[in-house]
Amino acid sequence: MTGVYASPRSTAYLDALSEAIHKKLQRALASSLQRRNLLRELFADIALEVDDRAKDIIFSREEEIISSADDGTNGLLCFYDVLADYFVRVPEHGEPILDLIVQLWSQSFASNIFALLFHKGLFEVELDNPDVLLRYSSALVEGARNVFWIDIQTNTRLFQSLFHYLLDDVALNHTRLNKIPVQAQRDMYLLLSRFLPFYNSADRIESFLKHCPAFPNVFFVGGPSDIFVTELTDQLLKLKVEPVLLYYLSQITILQGMELRMTTSTRLKSCLYSFTCPGGPMYPTRAVRHAAWQALDLLFPVGRYPRHLISLFFRLLYPWYWPSSCWNFVISCVKAIFCSSLRLIFSSWEKVRISEREIEIFLLGLCWIKEAKEIGSCL
Repeated sequence: MTGVYASPRSTAYLDALSEAIHKKLQRALASSLQRRNLLRELFADIALEVDDRAKDIIFSREEEIISSADDGTNGLLCFYDVLADYFVRVPEHGEPILDLIVQLWSQSFASNIFALLFHKGLFEVELDNPDVLLRYSSALVEGARNVFWIDIQTNTRLFQSLFHYLLDDVALNHTRLNKIPVQAQRDMYLLLSRFLPFYNSADRIESFLKHCPAFPNVFFVGGPSDIFVTELTDQLLKLKVEPVLLYYLSQITILQGMELRMTTSTRLKSCLYSFTCPGGPMYPTRAVRHAAWQALDLLFPVGRYPRHLISLFFRLLYPWYWPSSCWNFVISCVKAIFCSSLRLIFSSWEKVRISEREIEIFLLGLCWIKEAKEIGSCL
């Protein structure tokens, strides 16, 4: 987002928004009973999508100074995107809000609000105090983790622009990444590793691994690929939303061809195999089991058939799974036969159409020959 706010109308509107945020934070600080509810309401307000009327005011569309990039990531623009740019451009308007958030550090949603409003200011506004940098960067990682999990639980991508900023403009930019302490750099790398497949950033995996910060216990944790796969494996085990888990399993092809340590490879293989087994403790659905089998066979083709045979043997040990397995097998066979029949019918229709065209061409040729003979006899 380019963030062009040139007209007095848009400036007044953003000033009013920042003033409303400041007043709500003051109310939260003054009222201990309603503090949590007020912070939750404020978080929900700044996470809302900007409507067309507000876009007309903020970007002054009537003056034609808005570009297509101002519509946010994938056409979704939220108030925190606009306010984060505004507090970078006019940092003095964000300082009173930041002071109140610091006083509310221990409260729920405080780090979430900080991450949304000041994720750009932390890297684009100069801060010289190392203690302040450590505090702010830790709050940013914590708040970003919380809001990304909100997207996971709701299967939405309201905070995709925040993720892409942290990935493209911070993690892949050493100039900005080096502004925060080393420990915060490592925490941010681990955080982005967990959510990178979810936010459609698989194409950046190669450059992301190259920008991995140095870890002190690299002998035990392995290289960048091992760290990334370890975090992704832990993330898979925590996912409880079926569509999100299926999406992760479909995106896991980005790991194909990676050189991993034996412990990392075994950890990933065990994680995927746990999703292929019905029943406890995972209780994966049929769709999840099939997706896990596909991912397992793709990433670990060696031993594919023995794995399936062993799985079939253990399924036979549990008779209460036989009826559902037989029913699904029958349904799959019926679907396969039905699809094959449709393909056969459609292919036969195409052949009939082709033969009809050939007959028409043949008859048309006979007519031309007959007419030519009649013309020749007349001559």
